[in-house]
Amino acid sequence: MKLFSLGVFFMLSFCCLAQKIAEPESISDSVKIHSPKKAVIFSAVLPGAGQVYNHLAMPKGKKKAFWKVPLIYAGLGATGFFLINNQLTQLSLKQEYIDREKGNALNPKWQEYDIQGVETLYNQYLDARDLSILAFSAVYLLQVIDAGIEAHFVHFDISEDLSLAIKPTYFGKNTIGMRLSFNFR
Repeated sequence: MKLFSLGVFFMLSFCCLAQKIAEPESISDSVKIHSPKKAVIFSAVLPGAGQVYNHLAMPKGKKKAFWKVPLIYAGLGATGFFLINNQLTQLSLKQEYIDREKGNALNPKWQEYDIQGVETLYNQYLDARDLSILAFSAVYLLQVIDAGIEAHFVHFDISEDLSLAIKPTYFGKNTIGMRLSFNFR
């Protein structure tokens, strides 16, 4: 009888080992993976989307990133406005120069300038347009870089428990000094 029950025990133990253990769903759901690559791609496709993605992943009580979106669009809008304005003015000056070379009628906007003045203004607006392109690109790239950097720090602990404090202290008879204290949770 003992031999039979020992055999049944071994058979059941092998069957138990052959079963696949299911992982609880609550463990996999509690840790959300935040991808910096996804934040950069979102921000590259739609400016500000990476910041919103980071904002949604931040834990409660941490500074949020959504406040940057209006600044991004203000920067892109201002540099875009100057880019378009400089481009249109530059094209108008170019057409005025070509018309003056042919001897056609003058544009009333540029009639106070001679041909060298029109050429000088054309070169100035051409340079301003190029700077506007650089400024627009810089704002765009900075918001993409910001989304990527901030995505790396989404789960970074910045609580009050992590601190470095330097305080003046009194050690006794006419002795003063500085106390350095580290706090880790």
